[in-house]
Amino acid sequence: MHSKLLIDMFVLAVPVAEKILRPIVVYFFLVIGLRLAGKRELAQLNPFDLVVLLTLSNTVQNAIIGDDNSVTGGIIGAATLLFVNYVVVRFLMRHDKLDRLVEGEPAVLIDRGVVIDDSLTKEVLSRQTLEAAAHKQGFDNLGEVERAVLEPSGTISFIGKKPAPEETRHRELLGRLDQLTKEVATLRLRIATPEA
Repeated sequence: MHSKLLIDMFVLAVPVAEKILRPIVVYFFLVIGLRLAGKRELAQLNPFDLVVLLTLSNTVQNAIIGDDNSVTGGIIGAATLLFVNYVVVRFLMRHDKLDRLVEGEPAVLIDRGVVIDDSLTKEVLSRQTLEAAAHKQGFDNLGEVERAVLEPSGTISFIGKKPAPEETRHRELLGRLDQLTKEVATLRLRIATPEA
């Protein structure tokens, strides 16, 4: 009984070469597929995107493991994925042009305070999604944004209009404090020098 359990857990049902090749093929398919799906798939997930990614991972599971459910097979498959990812990331770090081809270019969503609807459409982003991302970064509305860029990683970078509303309020408060300081100094001077 113990030997059957150990055999089921650790003896491979398929050749080692196949266990290594399957994750490599699936890895590159997913990299290309996610690249073609767009940057939004990486970070700006809506419920539909999440369902697709979850079912996608379940769908490719059998392609990675094949008929083998052994622990050894799982470890070989996982190790292969980790190794391939390590090699690809290091390789792309040294080759900027290829990295831009794989990762894509940044997409400008707002330029000089104007929302670029064509970019939103191309990146399959709604104005509401853009506003929600701006709120997460501390902007009350898109009118406060000078520039917004969808990065290849899927994150949206925002640059506020100058001066930012907080900066304007800060300057007003400093001006009022300066005025109060002068008035207090004037009052102290009057108290210190009584009229003759």
